[in-house]
Amino acid sequence: MQYGPAVRRRKLGAELRALRGQAGLTSGEAAARVGWHQSKVSRIETGRSGVRAADVRLLLEAYEVDDPQLRELLVVLAGGEDENGRHHWWHAYRGLLPPAYRDFISLESQACRVRTLETTVVPGLLQTPDYARAVTRAALGGLPEEQVRALVQVRLARQDVLRSEPPLRLSVILDEAVLRRQIGGPEVFAGQLRRLREAAQLPQVRIQVLPFAAGEHIGLIGPFVILSFPNISDLDVVVLDHLTSSLYLERKEDLQAYTDAFNSLQGKALSVQDSMDFIAGLGDGA
Repeated sequence: MQYGPAVRRRKLGAELRALRGQAGLTSGEAAARVGWHQSKVSRIETGRSGVRAADVRLLLEAYEVDDPQLRELLVVLAGGEDENGRHHWWHAYRGLLPPAYRDFISLESQACRVRTLETTVVPGLLQTPDYARAVTRAALGGLPEEQVRALVQVRLARQDVLRSEPPLRLSVILDEAVLRRQIGGPEVFAGQLRRLREAAQLPQVRIQVLPFAAGEHIGLIGPFVILSFPNISDLDVVVLDHLTSSLYLERKEDLQAYTDAFNSLQGKALSVQDSMDFIAGLGDGA
């Protein structure tokens, strides 16, 4: 169980070590190619030290890695700019967003699939502006209105992953409690229910409701997010949110346990169509 930056360093180092092996190079030979000392390559590969995006690009060139998607993912893990030297959009909010949130956004931006159980609120990727504003005000009471607006903008900007090419595949299980909690008042909440039904029409979005009638289930442990990445399954992580930080579970046993839990919850939840009917019924009465 680690915090985001440590996870990123370790996973980035492990992937660079694998790519070096595929290139048939020893750590000393790799260091010689880029003009470094061998110990620097070793520290990077073991995650003991951070690495700049520019250094990642040097190593990728030395290993003759030309897959643009893989290059972009590894550069993002280093916290750097994109392949054209441009900072990612969330850098504009770096003075506002805590590091743990920036780390989550950077990983989410490169994920190919997200599976999430939500027990309290609608996930950020599906929130309307008004709903996001109400959640932000409640979670961060006393925050100046200007900062609330900025955080809502961040929440909405994150949703671009659903419109990217290829789009993020999103599977959501909503506990019924999420759909009974009228955040923002009746009008705002009715708009949020409509948004859920609209999002469910997207081919890459799957929404299921876990009704109270399902009784006890493994989801009682609380909400979680599973992030999966293209090309590199070893990068997959489980994210658990806490009040002031996020924790990342990355061991294969943890990933398997949460994957099994998500699959089990999908079996207990309503079908996609029944879930939409359930949400529509709530909307009619909102």
